[in-house]
Amino acid sequence: MQTLVVDAGNTNIKLGCFENEQLIRVQRFDHNELDALKNAIAHSNSTQLAISSVIASEISEQLLQLKPGLIISPTTPIPIPNNYGTPKTLGMDRLCNAVAVASKMETNYGVSIDIGTCIKFDIVNKTEGYLGGSIAPGINLRYKSLNEYTENLPLLSNKTATSIVGKDTKTSMQSGVINGMRAEIEGLVSYYESQFQSLTFFMTGGDAKFFDIQGKNNIFAVENLTLEGLFEIYKHNA
Repeated sequence: MQTLVVDAGNTNIKLGCFENEQLIRVQRFDHNELDALKNAIAHSNSTQLAISSVIASEISEQLLQLKPGLIISPTTPIPIPNNYGTPKTLGMDRLCNAVAVASKMETNYGVSIDIGTCIKFDIVNKTEGYLGGSIAPGINLRYKSLNEYTENLPLLSNKTATSIVGKDTKTSMQSGVINGMRAEIEGLVSYYESQFQSLTFFMTGGDAKFFDIQGKNNIFAVENLTLEGLFEIYKHNA
């Protein structure tokens, strides 16, 4: 049996297909490609559909007319305790990441590091469930703020690694954003390690590939962590 899961992020929409509880296919759509998304769902062999409520409610209802399924929101029951202070405001991506981490980790604590539009750290305990985390601007938001809140700095988009010492304005900005984010991520990893014993990290997100953190044997890359968490929540409610 196949199940489709739809995750609408700030950048694009992911459509994942699970068969026998394994993710076998992922398709990506821009937000202006809803007709293509609907076509992919309508012509799939799946029998069930799980939709993240990040998508506008009317679009979710349209998708459910194509396949029976479930709209998953922050109030949907999940397979782990949720100790977030304001659960109704918790982003679905963070919640899905936490659930996926809980299903994978073999240590007392697990942390998702989601590097995309924002940098999101979220920590889960084996018995206490989801505890919370942090949100910070991602690469594009940092470049955008440098451009919009200064008079002369250009808008950049370069995400590749660069020298710590910029030789001109553009490479100085690139160093500040990319190397600054790397230092921030590595610093938070070290801070978590100092605060929590028996810890595993799971890195995901569209920009995670630009921050291959070396020398850590407790950090694992999971490209589709959010989709996997969404599927776990669906199974819990199916």
